[in-house]
Amino acid sequence: MAENKFNSKDMIARCVPMSRLQSVIGGKWKILILWYIAFYKVQRFGELMRRLDGITQSTLTKQLRELENDGFLHREIYKEIPPKVEYSLTEFGESFVPVLETMIAWSESYLCPDYKNPYEK
Repeated sequence: MAENKFNSKDMIARCVPMSRLQSVIGGKWKILILWYIAFYKVQRFGELMRRLDGITQSTLTKQLRELENDGFLHREIYKEIPPKVEYSLTEFGESFVPVLETMIAWSESYLCPDYKNPYEK
């Protein structure tokens, strides 16, 4: 698992399941990255850059690598010019989709009650 401040023994001892979850999805952009890849099934790096307004290329690269190392994402590299890289969810990542769906439903109900979700299937 990617190393970060939430992965120390002291932090994990407080509440193991929630601390472990926070260590994996604790990056500023990770939930949105997972959401867009879950919704669109496959995303290229440039597509994610356009969707995540305000993210830097280095931050997106770092967060994608961490999600890949933690088993949420699969990275497919196509050997062509220019190189093409696509990201999709692994089976482990797919198991997190119901959590994302619950989070967006809660947010729509309690934080954004007048919001009309353009991504609704």
